[in-house]
Amino acid sequence: MDVVQARAEEQSGRTSEPEAPDGGAPHGSFRPAGDTDAPAATAADTAQDVKIGRVVSVAGGQVVALLDNAAMADGTTLQIGALVKMRTADSTTFAIVTALSIPLPDQESPSGEVRIAELELLGEATPGADGQTTFGRGVSAFPGLGDAVLATTRQDLSIVYARPASSAVRIGTLHQDKEVPAYVIVDELLGKHFAVLGTTGSGKSCAVSLILNSVLAQHHNGHVLLLDPHAEYVGALGDRAKVLDLNNLQLPFWLLNFEEMVEIMVGSSGKEAEAEIAILKEAILAAKKAGGGGGGGGDEDSSPITIDTPVPYTLMAMIQFIDKAAGKLDRPESAAPYLRLKNRLDALRADKRYEFMFPGLIVRDNMAAILSTLYSIPVRDKPVTIVDLSGVPSETMNVVVSVLARMTFDFALLSERAFPVLLVCEEAHRYAPQNADAGFEPTKRGLARIAREGRKYGVSLCVVSQRPSELDAGILSQCNTIFALRMSNQSDRDFVGGAMTESALGLLDSLPSLRNAEAVVVGEGVPVPGRICFDDLPGNQRPLSATASFSGAWNDDVESGEFLTKIVARWRLQE
Repeated sequence: MDVVQARAEEQSGRTSEPEAPDGGAPHGSFRPAGDTDAPAATAADTAQDVKIGRVVSVAGGQVVALLDNAAMADGTTLQIGALVKMRTADSTTFAIVTALSIPLPDQESPSGEVRIAELELLGEATPGADGQTTFGRGVSAFPGLGDAVLATTRQDLSIVYARPASSAVRIGTLHQDKEVPAYVIVDELLGKHFAVLGTTGSGKSCAVSLILNSVLAQHHNGHVLLLDPHAEYVGALGDRAKVLDLNNLQLPFWLLNFEEMVEIMVGSSGKEAEAEIAILKEAILAAKKAGGGGGGGGDEDSSPITIDTPVPYTLMAMIQFIDKAAGKLDRPESAAPYLRLKNRLDALRADKRYEFMFPGLIVRDNMAAILSTLYSIPVRDKPVTIVDLSGVPSETMNVVVSVLARMTFDFALLSERAFPVLLVCEEAHRYAPQNADAGFEPTKRGLARIAREGRKYGVSLCVVSQRPSELDAGILSQCNTIFALRMSNQSDRDFVGGAMTESALGLLDSLPSLRNAEAVVVGEGVPVPGRICFDDLPGNQRPLSATASFSGAWNDDVESGEFLTKIVARWRLQE
């Protein structure tokens, strides 16, 4: 018989009954040290409530319990993140352990020490009309002073963490009991944004891959756009994904708005930049109208085309305008900004890395085809589009993300039917930094707009970051579900704690000690906040994010000739 149950029966004066075949131990909330194999749930599993303490303080959603020293004896432990329960007149109230302490340690007589557990109320289980017990967040009846604090059984955990009636998918198991599955609620997870945060190497990319694979396994016709700056996800989503890289990505310059075009063509600031920006604006408008955007020969002032309208125009038309305008100048020095713009255009057209944006002299109106590719319309068994940004020039990366974020929101906004799209933004702190002077403001503005308003139009945002403290606080605060993996930096933990909608400070304190593929999950996308262990990913679904093996690679020498020749050739060809 379980030692805690035996202790409890000794205290109450009851005679021990014969042990059930699988034992009758409470599960997860506490367990004898070294006992890692959770027995299968049986009728005996809930036959006996085991008291582990009593309520001594209730303040709002916070409860303080004085633990029973007899129940805590013989190596039995109560863990941070464990679930306990308290009986009320009409329900069973559940709480999560957020802190444990011994205010006055006694080295000589530990059995007489005062042991305190701080609890946070999560919700309550009530019997329904059909006799089935269901769990819901929120508490209608609070525990009273002196009420017993009881250990939870596997059956209790199965009720609290039951598969939600709405659309839900499994992503792992509870840390408290590996036999109890952990689910996410798809509509709540995607409809209200979510974030996957953790230090490098903690398993963020694997968590994202697992979540996407699990959701898409049940919802085959999804629409996911994944921005991948390190080519990690190529192959991780298998046949569900198509990959766009510099070889097949199409993002022509005429899709850029004026701010994005300025960043590409000018970049700098100051008086010289002001002159170039003014010239660029006139050149773009002239080129758009020359390409048929002037309203069919009518009054140009009444044309619906603006500087930001995504209509095709040619670079040749821009160059002709610049040449013509420069030729009208009386002084040669006044032509300097015109020449700088023209030289920049020539350099971009000659750079093979920019072929996806400046493809050549011929311009086609292929915007519908681009949207079809980006957002998987029709899906045809490939609901994910991975945009491999690893080959995009670093000075242009933010502009590309800005275009894709802006287009995603506008696409959903202008759709006549609900067309939900999930935008997954890896390394989000690079594009939407907390520092107002860092990054590209339109990129941050585009992602922030999705975070604030995307829910109304069916645009969901998944934010992935290894440095959440460097991420824009407004964007993170809009993520209603947070998967927090191992995080050792104190400023990161404080920042994540401030963004969470529920007080889970006890769980957050465990972040530095989490193992790989473990996470603290808080928010509306999960039935109850808690600590989970992600399911194992098959090898073919793991992102290419493993740490390089120095010990293995440094055991072998490399012949320099052919190896270096190939690198130099690719370098020069900009492949």
